[in-house]
Amino acid sequence: MTLDGNAVRSVDRAAALLLALGECDGEAGVTELARRLGLHKSTASRLLATLEKRGLVEQDDESGKYRLGIVVLRLAETAERTLDLRSIAMPELDRLARATRETTGLAVLDGDQLLTVAQADGPNLVAMGDWTGRAVPPHTVAAGKVLMAALPEREIMRQVRRGLDKLTDRTITDLEPLLEELARVRRRGYATAFGEYDDGLNAVAAPVYDARGHVAAAVDVWGPSFRVTPARVPELVQQVRASAAAVGIRLGGTAA
Repeated sequence: MTLDGNAVRSVDRAAALLLALGECDGEAGVTELARRLGLHKSTASRLLATLEKRGLVEQDDESGKYRLGIVVLRLAETAERTLDLRSIAMPELDRLARATRETTGLAVLDGDQLLTVAQADGPNLVAMGDWTGRAVPPHTVAAGKVLMAALPEREIMRQVRRGLDKLTDRTITDLEPLLEELARVRRRGYATAFGEYDDGLNAVAAPVYDARGHVAAAVDVWGPSFRVTPARVPELVQQVRASAAAVGIRLGGTAA
């Protein structure tokens, strides 16, 4: 099936209406939308009526204004589920590994565990092994702290009541110190872990924000303590935050 010029123009205008509604603060009227897009009010009204039939927009009975419909939300959820997070992140992880000469990874929460879903190795002779698919306690690593910092406090309290594994002398397992650490992570926009999972392993991590502004994953740089030293933290933070922002933008999010 081919579309003539008028049909293509109508599709473009309908798409522009949906985008404009998405940029509005909740909802907007026909006159406002028509003015923003340079359309006749009758044209905007006709297009909105068509979109409403498909469930793409909804009209408020009292105000008469329009907002995005439930179908758009379902489409967004489907798009999020079908995004291949690994393929999106790998080019940036490879770049980060070359720049830092360390192992880099992308991690997500899987229940109460941290799961590495992608990894890229730096060019150093001392390799760190493949952690892809390996689950670790999130409170023991930098990426896990980033993701825990985005959870409600009641969830942190639940995990602490259940009991947190103490893997080294530096592992934080008590509630108050952990809450203080997570508050620090939120304030700084990054996390560090020095010998908290393994005495000889250090890491720096930053959050990846999705299209809704939620923390969807964490990008980390990690390696042996004799290479990933406290003196390197400022350099590594700058690079890991830039990479996390780049992955987030590819997810439709922001560099926040």
